[in-house]
Amino acid sequence: MAELTTLARPYAKAAFDYAKEHNAISNWEAFLLIASDVVRNEDFASLLNNPAISAQQKADILMDAYGKLTAEQASQALTNFIKQLAEHDRLALMPEITAHYTKLKSQELKQVDAYVTSAFPLTEAQSKKLQERLALSTGSIVILHESVDPNLLGGATIKVGDKFTDGSVRGKLKQLKTQLTA
Repeated sequence: MAELTTLARPYAKAAFDYAKEHNAISNWEAFLLIASDVVRNEDFASLLNNPAISAQQKADILMDAYGKLTAEQASQALTNFIKQLAEHDRLALMPEITAHYTKLKSQELKQVDAYVTSAFPLTEAQSKKLQERLALSTGSIVILHESVDPNLLGGATIKVGDKFTDGSVRGKLKQLKTQLTA
């Protein structure tokens, strides 16, 4: 896995730098997400491993799949990017490249993902207030990902980056139990 990351990082950086320079960050991200899905497809994965199919044919098949899925023509830069990946036998790295590209985009736009799990669905007002408070504390634009876990009993857990806050009733009960048994 670390090897895939090492191989994918320079491609993601090159793609991001180009997209940033040409004000096409979102377009490239959309393309990479679709291309990653195509590459993950079992049929396409077996095609990637077929030595009888040339790099050019693999690139063309991926670009054709993109065109059929989106009814759009990819830019010449996107096509060249895919051809480079195909020539260096790196199309299988597309999901890793996309993940790195997305991280670079988040860093550039100063965005962070916040994962909130609550015992009950948050109201729109609660979500907005939480998002505002997290934005103040992180100094970034917060993208809130919400989920519900009734096992929390009440409250919520919040994960932003590598920071985790457990404000759930279940978490408080575990803390109390630990303190009482210590």
